[in-house]
Amino acid sequence: MSRLFWLTEEQVERIAPLFPKERGVGRADDRKVLSGTIYVIKNGLQWVDAPSEYGPHKTLYNRFKRWSENGVFERIFEELAKPQNDAGNVLMIDATHLKAHRTASSLKKGGDEPRLIGRTKGGLNTKLHALCDNLGRPVRLHLTEGQRSDFKGADVILKDLPKAETLIGDRGYDSNKIRKMLEEQKIAPCIPPKKNRKETIEYCKVTYKTRHKVENLFAKLKDWRRIATRYDRCAHTFRSAIYLAAIIIFWL
Repeated sequence: MSRLFWLTEEQVERIAPLFPKERGVGRADDRKVLSGTIYVIKNGLQWVDAPSEYGPHKTLYNRFKRWSENGVFERIFEELAKPQNDAGNVLMIDATHLKAHRTASSLKKGGDEPRLIGRTKGGLNTKLHALCDNLGRPVRLHLTEGQRSDFKGADVILKDLPKAETLIGDRGYDSNKIRKMLEEQKIAPCIPPKKNRKETIEYCKVTYKTRHKVENLFAKLKDWRRIATRYDRCAHTFRSAIYLAAIIIFWL
């Protein structure tokens, strides 16, 4: 039995309306090319090592690179991750480090977009910030350099949040700015206070225990080897790989 990954016809039909329109000569089969791209990212392969069943490896890479630059995978993710009726009233936020391989770890400056690779005690890496719903499905993803603090990444993904009653985060998100941002959106923070806080801040410890769902989200994303280890120099291609993994794991 073949161990290759193949998208189902139903999955392709669901996201096909968000594909770029064909121009001129028709492009290679979308199902075959996307399935091959997913196989490469999930198994941590070099593009040249993609199985021949998916077609020429250059076709896979060129399609992935072009669609990444055009934000196709981001638009698909955002469409599928729109607020769902089964999402509940709780959001969760967390961040994790993704190790940069030597092929991606050039700190050369310049270009249209920063590399988003930084140096920490663990070496060169990128930090992935995620916001998920009550079922542990990502609804927002954001990349920063590895040395960026959690609450600086939160400045981006906590703006204009989906309707919710509670947001769960660890004490790394305990800042007056974040609490005020949530208060303005009428969302109650379930965030433990930092140990150096002078005033006492209460939070629901029972609700806080469900925070493992966002940690499980990272564990599932890191099962994809080209996400657990960053091989892509360009931030937009690495970001697209994460969007594609999130789409397959959680939303299709």
